[in-house]
Amino acid sequence: MYPIKFKPILKQHIWGGEALLEMKKGQHIRVDRSKVYGESWDVSCLDGNISVISNGFFKGNNLQEAIEVYMGELVGERIFERYGLQFPLLLKTLHCKDRTSVQVHPDDEIAAERHDSCGKTEMWYVVSAEPGAMLHIGFKDPKITREQYIDAVAKGSVADIIEPVSVKAGDAFLIPSGTVHSISGGVTLIEIQQPVDLTYRIFDWNRVDSNGNSRELHTAYAVDAIDFTSNVAACKREYKARKNESVEIVKCDYFTCNILEVEGSTERKLGELDSFVLYYCTEGKVEIITDDGSEVISKGEVVLIPAEANEITISGKATLLEYYID
Repeated sequence: MYPIKFKPILKQHIWGGEALLEMKKGQHIRVDRSKVYGESWDVSCLDGNISVISNGFFKGNNLQEAIEVYMGELVGERIFERYGLQFPLLLKTLHCKDRTSVQVHPDDEIAAERHDSCGKTEMWYVVSAEPGAMLHIGFKDPKITREQYIDAVAKGSVADIIEPVSVKAGDAFLIPSGTVHSISGGVTLIEIQQPVDLTYRIFDWNRVDSNGNSRELHTAYAVDAIDFTSNVAACKREYKARKNESVEIVKCDYFTCNILEVEGSTERKLGELDSFVLYYCTEGKVEIITDDGSEVISKGEVVLIPAEANEITISGKATLLEYYID
């Protein structure tokens, strides 16, 4: 099986901008220039949003159809046994021209009870950030109480209690479920997450849409989902990339993310993983070669390497994010 590419699924958001379309140009997408897009779902198997393959023998089939036919050969035997036809990750690109809402995602237990779903732990890798751009992660006061938080919600002063952190390209954060967070304008990032679209909005900066309507808030749901101890220091991930070596950034119960800076040619032995591998190109251009084919990816593109690939060769010059389930 060869390296597989997909058509991005673009999502409209009030906080989106034009940069996302520039990143995804040439990737078999149709856009309405009158609309504002904030997210690209690059690899998805969620109902109504199943990625369609854009290259090779499987072109035109969707990801779920490919899993149904090739099962463990595509995703890994243990992964197929656990998840079946549900691809276990959702990979996105986000561009924020304006800031996102202050929000939180429930953990597995709460999501199962309320929504018959998994929870949402996610990871961010910052591709670019304008001067002054920042994220908000957790609370300024590490000893904040539930009562103080509820009081801030009632007063509309949530923005005063969440912790800002300035960011630059290459910064990485693991955002566990329960962590209050927001992204400011001027940030483009890559998000890997559990496969669910489940968000509790807490505060939306008193923003209204073109019709003068505010977006729905979920403050009652959110309060029980919040981990008041989660903060920037706990979420920030430090790493040092090394040329032609895969360096771990995040390893958690739901996914592993490594960074791989390629210059020239390098080989990756993947046979022992028993997992698909996703490569997201954040900069540059490379060719990825398996025994059954090859594919070129450049900035903003993603490729899925089937689990049956024991070894691949990557040639060119680029920075790649490498995702799999350990």
